Amino acid sequence: MVRRGLPYWRSKLSSVSDFSVEPVGPGPASTGSASTGSASAGPASPGPDPGAGRRFPWPPGCATGIGSMPGTDPAEAMRIVLGELPDLPHLAELPARGPGAELTGRTAALLVDLPVETTPTGWRFAGRSGRDLSRARGLLSSDLDALGEAAGGYRGPLKIQVCGPWTMAATIELARSQDPALADPGAVADLTESLAEGVRAHVDEVRKRVPGARVLLQLDEPALPAVLAGSVPTASGLNRLPAPEATGAEAGLRAVAGPAGAFTVVHCCAPEVPFGVIKAAGVQAVGLDLSLLRRDEEDGLAEVVEAGLGILAGAVPATAPDTAERGGARLPEPSVTARRVVDLWRRMGWPAAPGAGRDDAAGQVVLTPACGLAGASPGYARAALAHCREAARLLPELIEEG
Repeated sequence: MVRRGLPYWRSKLSSVSDFSVEPVGPGPASTGSASTGSASAGPASPGPDPGAGRRFPWPPGCATGIGSMPGTDPAEAMRIVLGELPDLPHLAELPARGPGAELTGRTAALLVDLPVETTPTGWRFAGRSGRDLSRARGLLSSDLDALGEAAGGYRGPLKIQVCGPWTMAATIELARSQDPALADPGAVADLTESLAEGVRAHVDEVRKRVPGARVLLQLDEPALPAVLAGSVPTASGLNRLPAPEATGAEAGLRAVAGPAGAFTVVHCCAPEVPFGVIKAAGVQAVGLDLSLLRRDEEDGLAEVVEAGLGILAGAVPATAPDTAERGGARLPEPSVTARRVVDLWRRMGWPAAPGAGRDDAAGQVVLTPACGLAGASPGYARAALAHCREAARLLPELIEEG
């Protein structure tokens, strides 16, 4: 549900951990850092690529999560993710821990030579690093520690998530004004360069922690449609910031994805996903909330499918209806969810590419929740992941039925 008075993308960013005017205390103690640390116990060398010989790094009939989970215990969250999503687990995010654990602050911990600090409403650039940034880095470090302990011996595809450059530019304020960084092209360029360097180091760190993993990088861009539409408000709310050229938006995504050297997904759980811009950026996959896809937007999705990009299809609600929490309405049978996805793809002409077999079609799609699960109860979050897994395993069978 969109929160009253907030743009859709802003509601996604602040659905769990609103900022308050209270100062942010120091983060939890950690034995490592977000950018340095030793690899946890695992295989001496990665060995053969688990995804070798496939078009995509995941197996057919696969499911994964978007990123965020309920709760504040990273070790428990990773146990759930690894248990429910054995074919494509992801690094869990826990925004309920507060500022520094949510999408913008968590990614700000990766920025190189570009410190930030909290404000009553979010984040802004700062003259030097302070305790807000230290806390964000400590939270991320604890997540990496939990990942290494739980998945150090894992072999296979592993997804990590960071905020993309355009959503960062729409949510971090300039140091000398309250306008988003998006208002200053020079600040956007500096932010993109810093983010690219930090993301590359982050990917390398995850590879050290889980030597047998093939790392997938997800750029979360809930604000990208608003940025491209020129609808991001100024600080006063009286004006809107001009939209960048489509080629500039593509270049920003490419600048962050390229140096990481990882299979990259751009995820946008907002209406009007800019499929053309994402495809032109040269990434390998796109993620979306299927419930927000209008019939007149299906052609855009079809073009991405035909181009051979992987699709992370958000097919399960991210939060349960109130009646479900009280034992009333429940998730449908996994076959119903799988059939809905198959029916959509058939309208677009599945298999997508000429000569593509049914295994290729089944392998192109990964089922996910519609968005992050931070706003769900722990029980529903686990059930949603299990439902995605079971529905995904039915996809090859349903395709075979013709």
